[in-house]
Amino acid sequence: MDQAKPGVPLHWLMLAGFVIGLGAGLAVNLTIGADTPWVAWIAENITGPVGQIFLRLLFVLVLPLLFSALAIGVAEMGDLASLGRVGWKTLLMTVVLSTAAVVIGLACVNLARPGDGVDAALAQRLLADGSEGAQSIISNAPQSVQAGQFFLDLVPSNAIAAAANNQILPFMVFALLFGIGLVMVKSPATDQLQTVLHGVFEVMMKLIGLVIRLAPIAVACLMFNLAALFGWDLLARLAAYAGVAVGAMALHMFIVYPLAVWLLGGRSPVQFFANIREPMVVAFSTASSNATLPVSLRIAETELKLPRKIARFVLTIGATANQNGTALFEGVTVLFLAQFFGVELTLTQQIMVMFVCILGGIGTAGVPAGSLPVVAMILVMVGVPAEGIGLILGVDRFLDMCRTTLNVAGDLAIATIVSKGEKDAPEPAAAPEPAAV
Repeated sequence: MDQAKPGVPLHWLMLAGFVIGLGAGLAVNLTIGADTPWVAWIAENITGPVGQIFLRLLFVLVLPLLFSALAIGVAEMGDLASLGRVGWKTLLMTVVLSTAAVVIGLACVNLARPGDGVDAALAQRLLADGSEGAQSIISNAPQSVQAGQFFLDLVPSNAIAAAANNQILPFMVFALLFGIGLVMVKSPATDQLQTVLHGVFEVMMKLIGLVIRLAPIAVACLMFNLAALFGWDLLARLAAYAGVAVGAMALHMFIVYPLAVWLLGGRSPVQFFANIREPMVVAFSTASSNATLPVSLRIAETELKLPRKIARFVLTIGATANQNGTALFEGVTVLFLAQFFGVELTLTQQIMVMFVCILGGIGTAGVPAGSLPVVAMILVMVGVPAEGIGLILGVDRFLDMCRTTLNVAGDLAIATIVSKGEKDAPEPAAAPEPAAV
């Protein structure tokens, strides 16, 4: 997934698409004007449809991807009765740190409001381009959220209907229950079922990888349309958005993690970060939690000196189920796009976004751009135009590298906390070799 073709990293092609589309769009905006007939024809018949095809491919893959990833992430916790405190401590710390990450992200966006100031008429013109592509999904988005009805709607009366109507939150709750059921019931049949879910997950990851290879072309087309319409104002919005996202990630990395490691793990934060430099560099370079996992496992045992059984359990689960940076990014992106399009989210809606982001952090694939389908679906849930995801594609690679680094550091932080007071079981003594005759 990191390569669009041999020898050419995908992020460089995405950057090239971003620059080409942005440059061409700005040139049109400043010299010709977005209202010129031939420019409108290109946007409606070439660049617009290409960008919408990319978004549709993301939409069609999101539900099977989330269901398989979320169910497997819970099921791989193993026998909860035998894991006991280790499993529950891991789950508790995952939820606590993910909640802290999303709260920080939402607070930063609400304070800085990087998406404010866009002319409402221009935003509506943007939505007119290609809105048909996601209309069937947007039409099913809830118009408002009431507290009582929200909790009632968490439990779907029909999981298949929830999936068909793109009710992502109830469907994710069903996936959580399904994963818990796999943990509680151990039999040859459920083992085979879990194997099937692994197969579905691997297929979805492969298809997502193929779709992401189209991203450079989609980015160029989407950025051309956006830049031709918004001009320099778009650059200011993107810079503010990226700055808020990175700032929120930095707060979580250098305030929350050190406090957690020091207060709950009994370790020096300075020594902790010195020990995990290698997996952080690998995470930043690959933008993949899964690709960084082997390095994290080795560092946990050789540098952090964590019990092997704890490190393997927590880090393996964490590669999928503990995506603090991803949850933070999703919250920041949804609120930024809501501000950009003038959609005011109530406190109840923002709490719903926070909850979905926490679940999304559990069910997001630990691969480059794995969170984009989740972001698209959350946008639909809260009534923000899903086409707006095209705004952030050009800067997503850099933010993906940053949030993956946060994810991997969070996995190692939780492994450190859970390991406090735990020891590996002594290995059985080797049987004596028979005497030579």
